Amino acid sequence: MQRCFFLLILLVTSLSAYEGEKSQWHDFDRYDFQVGERKCLLVVPREAAPGRPWVWRARFFGHEPQADVVLLGRGYHVAYCDVGALFGNTEAVTHWDAFYAHVVGKYDLARKVALEGMSRGGLIIYNWAAKNPDKVACLYGDAPVCDIRSWPGGKWKGKGSPGDWTKAMAAHGLNEQSAVAYKGNPIDQLAPLAKAGIPLLHVVGEADGVVPVEENSDIIEKRYGELGGSIKVIRKPGVGHHPHAFEDPKLIVDFIHENTIEVLSVEVTSPHVFERLGVARSAAKFRNEKAGHVAFIGGSITEMDGYRPMVCDLLKERFPDTAFTFTAAGISSTCSTTGAFRLGEDVLSKGKVDLLFVEFAVNDDQDAAHAERDCIRGLEGIVRQAYRSNPDMDIVVTYFINPPILEALQAGKQPLSIAAHDRVTEYYQIPTIHLAGEIADRIGDKRLTWKQFGGTHPAPYGNRLCADLIEQLLAATGGKPKPRSLPQALDSASYGRGHFIDVTTAKGGAIGVPDWKSLPGSCRTRFQEVPLLSLTVSDDSLTLAFSGKAVGAYILAGPDAGVAQFSIDGGEWQSVTIYHRHSKGLHYPRTVMFTADLSPGDHELKLRVTENPKHGGKAMRVLQFVGNH
Repeated sequence: MQRCFFLLILLVTSLSAYEGEKSQWHDFDRYDFQVGERKCLLVVPREAAPGRPWVWRARFFGHEPQADVVLLGRGYHVAYCDVGALFGNTEAVTHWDAFYAHVVGKYDLARKVALEGMSRGGLIIYNWAAKNPDKVACLYGDAPVCDIRSWPGGKWKGKGSPGDWTKAMAAHGLNEQSAVAYKGNPIDQLAPLAKAGIPLLHVVGEADGVVPVEENSDIIEKRYGELGGSIKVIRKPGVGHHPHAFEDPKLIVDFIHENTIEVLSVEVTSPHVFERLGVARSAAKFRNEKAGHVAFIGGSITEMDGYRPMVCDLLKERFPDTAFTFTAAGISSTCSTTGAFRLGEDVLSKGKVDLLFVEFAVNDDQDAAHAERDCIRGLEGIVRQAYRSNPDMDIVVTYFINPPILEALQAGKQPLSIAAHDRVTEYYQIPTIHLAGEIADRIGDKRLTWKQFGGTHPAPYGNRLCADLIEQLLAATGGKPKPRSLPQALDSASYGRGHFIDVTTAKGGAIGVPDWKSLPGSCRTRFQEVPLLSLTVSDDSLTLAFSGKAVGAYILAGPDAGVAQFSIDGGEWQSVTIYHRHSKGLHYPRTVMFTADLSPGDHELKLRVTENPKHGGKAMRVLQFVGNH
């Protein structure tokens, strides 16, 4: 106990022992020091806010300080690192890297900082953020320079600054010819910021003749919006390059505070992260063996360039010495039923998996329109197969959100797919990221809009929120792994031994790559060269011998999809419509189950196609048959 108290004293002492020459700045303690060859300073609040947030000013420290003073009063540190005359070049970014590492490491400041750049300060805040998007909470530019060709170059409408233009070209290694096509300006560095979901605020004078809005902020606004980023531009009519900011800084302070505290609160306090048994097993493997295999399975939300690559980056940052293998197994439109049958081929066959992320709540709701039973059978099938393949595997299930799920949550109801998945995750004590609940809460209290989130397929900002919640789970899990066992299945018919059955084992039908150009509707690229088993109304029925309790078909159902008729073990013929509501213009991937409740053993399926009386379709195309032992 005495040792812990002593360590606490040391920590408090180390955080309060700021370095450098002490002075006063607006009645707050200011410390001036150097990091490397650069002059730096840190202004310290009387009491740091939870999470120790900070604002990093670029250029012209102390000019129009209203927002900085208010934020100091709210517990923010305010920092500055002089990289003048470098015009945001790679050397300036390197100096800022060193400053960031110094103050975050020495004073335990928040990992994500609010960047603030006036005029030419826009160059360094954007270029540093593009290299370090995971370290930025938000970015505020005030009449910011976003293209050196505009200022100091003066190549278009602005008056420029010839002396500074010569220095800027030298700083970036340019001449008049190479500057024309230069792609190192902030206007060209936006993709990493949008991907990380960093919100932007610009305050500009509409009559700015030094840094013309149309050559700088207007371009940022247009391009960032096209990338799915969140940006707000406040325009001051009739105002030139000066004065900067506002006499009343409320709009600026609110933007910085809301976006900075929002990041910290997600990392620390979100009630929508359910740790349960945590991810200590995989974390220990990553730390001790310096190697790890992480896989992602889900629908289009997993397939897209969204939360998945962000989580990969988080893991590499958290375990920098670990050599990771990442398996991406997202397929648009697919549900947990399909997931359970393709898990073996698409994930488990790629090598021993240590950490598996699963995402199917949205597709089980809107694509498959599953009943509770089907949601449980699919997700539980994935869980049981995963644990059998590696008893030490950790699984994380994430619930994304669509409009019906949002509507249900806002009405105080638990959406069917999430409620069913919750039964599985609670039963097996699997960590769960209830992103849907987080988003519903934020929209409900007006911290977020559906448009800002990005919709069913989230914008970078929305995906970043999901990654932040997952980061909270990673940070919360520690110590020794908690005991875990594989209990009896919730549903004895769950697809815990789900697998593909090769179409070539069937007798009947025709196998080959369809002539997609001659067929109505589009086919996604991933399926265009895949041999399929095709049946039409003119074909005889096919037979498939299989073993186990279930049989179905993983199909592409397009505009010409008919009705499948099947018979099991010589029983009566039954029908299932394979045309999906999305089949009108797309050969839609889906799994149809013929039966899932057979007695174990050997069975025979007979399958034929009849015309769809509503849509006129007469075909069936099978990627794989599916079974469950």
